[in-house]
Amino acid sequence: MTSSPPEALRELEQRVRDLEATAERTGQNLDASISPLKVEVQRLREAGGPPSRWERVGLARAPGRPTALDYVDRLCTGFTELHGDRRFGDDPALIGGPARWMGVPVMLLLQQKGRDTKSKIKRRFGSANPEGYRKAMRLMDLAEKFGLPVVALVDTQGAYPGLEAEERGQGWAIAESIRRMLNLRVPVVCAVIGEGGSGGALAVGVGNRVLIQENAWYSVISPEGAASIIWKDASKAPLAAEALKLSAPDLLELGIVEEVIPEPKGGAHLNMDEAAAAVGEAVARHLAELMAQSPQELKRSRAARFRALGAFTET
Repeated sequence: MTSSPPEALRELEQRVRDLEATAERTGQNLDASISPLKVEVQRLREAGGPPSRWERVGLARAPGRPTALDYVDRLCTGFTELHGDRRFGDDPALIGGPARWMGVPVMLLLQQKGRDTKSKIKRRFGSANPEGYRKAMRLMDLAEKFGLPVVALVDTQGAYPGLEAEERGQGWAIAESIRRMLNLRVPVVCAVIGEGGSGGALAVGVGNRVLIQENAWYSVISPEGAASIIWKDASKAPLAAEALKLSAPDLLELGIVEEVIPEPKGGAHLNMDEAAAAVGEAVARHLAELMAQSPQELKRSRAARFRALGAFTET
């Protein structure tokens, strides 16, 4: 059975990454093998049209896609991670602390999936427990106390659904985080850099400006979750992705995000530095605009922004 063009492209991209990793690890010169594959990758990219919604979900999950800490490493200086919620413990899935974003002092809130299998398991693929959201609220309080703008990088399929999370008040922690973020008197810029799933994403996504990368997605539920509920069949996730209108162009058209941040051709995983430069510039630009507003205006406009979502008129 032959692969479809998008699948063939992903397979070729993975082969290129594998060969490049082998060359780096062993010191071998594999250019003769890598160069023809790169030519074919470029040909397939140019032949294809815009990716479908489901293909964008795949790009948001692509191996090697930049994580929150990858962006911090390239865009920030002086990042100091703060730990613990002062009530139960620390959560490695949702981290943060003060830093300078391209020279501007900020408080970072980062949903960190992990960079390899071991770290992904440790961080539960970016799905936070209640202590993660309570830690985020502690950092929000510090940001307000010291007048630091908040920058949140969103990347999660949703809050952690385990028994221990429910026992420690997952829903309550998410609700408290949303309320606390709504009432902040400092600028808040949120950027969806991969996956933005359900309340787990919204808990740190209540910004004056919400941005999204070109191949990221943001929705009340993952396509697989929606397909399992509606059709009792997770394999219908591509149909669910179309119905949910979860892609960046959809969200911009619906007024859910203020800006779509362009990615390198083929996805952010193919050129991390270029992707980081685009994210850094967009966030810095919106921060500069918001820092001219008064605390009262920041709080008022943020609440008005979210209350306007989903509004409709009956004729």
